[in-house]
Amino acid sequence: MKNVTDSFVFLGHWPSAGSFGFNTDILATNLINLSVVIGVLIFFGKGVLSDLLDNRKQRILNTIRNSEELRGRAIEQLEKARARLRKVEIEADQFRVNGYSEIEREKMNLINSTYKTLEQLENYKNETIQFEQQRAINQVRQRVFQQALQGALGTLNSCLNNELHLRTINANIGMFGTMKEITD
Repeated sequence: MKNVTDSFVFLGHWPSAGSFGFNTDILATNLINLSVVIGVLIFFGKGVLSDLLDNRKQRILNTIRNSEELRGRAIEQLEKARARLRKVEIEADQFRVNGYSEIEREKMNLINSTYKTLEQLENYKNETIQFEQQRAINQVRQRVFQQALQGALGTLNSCLNNELHLRTINANIGMFGTMKEITD
C-alpha cells in the first residue's frame, strides 16, 4: 500500500506545465468531480427526471382511479348478487312452502282416493258375496225342488193308477189355465 501512495506522491512532484496539471489530492478531486457531475445532472436531468416522476405519478393516479372504478363496480355487482340471492332465497322459501302444501294436498287426495277405492272394493265384495249367496240359495232351492219333485213324482207314480193319474193331470192343466187368465 505504501508503494501505491508513493506513486501518487511521485506524480504530484511533476513539474507543472503552465496552468495545467494533475491534482493528486484524491478527496478534493472526487468532491469536485462529483459536484460537477451532480450539477450537470441536475441542470440537464432536471426536466427528464421531472418528466419521469410526472409520468410515474400519472400512472399511479390512473392505477388508483382504475382500482377505485373496479372497486365501485365490484361493490355494485356484489349488491346485485346479494339482491338476487335474497330474491332466490325468497323464491326457494315459497317453493318449499308451496311444495309442502302441494305434498299435503296430494297426500290428502291420495288418502281420499284410497278411501273411496277401498269403499268401492268393500261394496263390490259385499255385492259379490250377496250375489254368490243368492246364487247358492237358488241352487239349493232348485235341488230341493228337484228332489221334492222327484220324490213327489215317485210317490205319485207308485200310488196312482192310470185313472187317478189322468184326473190329476186335468186338474193341474185347469189350474194353469186359470192362472194364465188371471195373469193376462
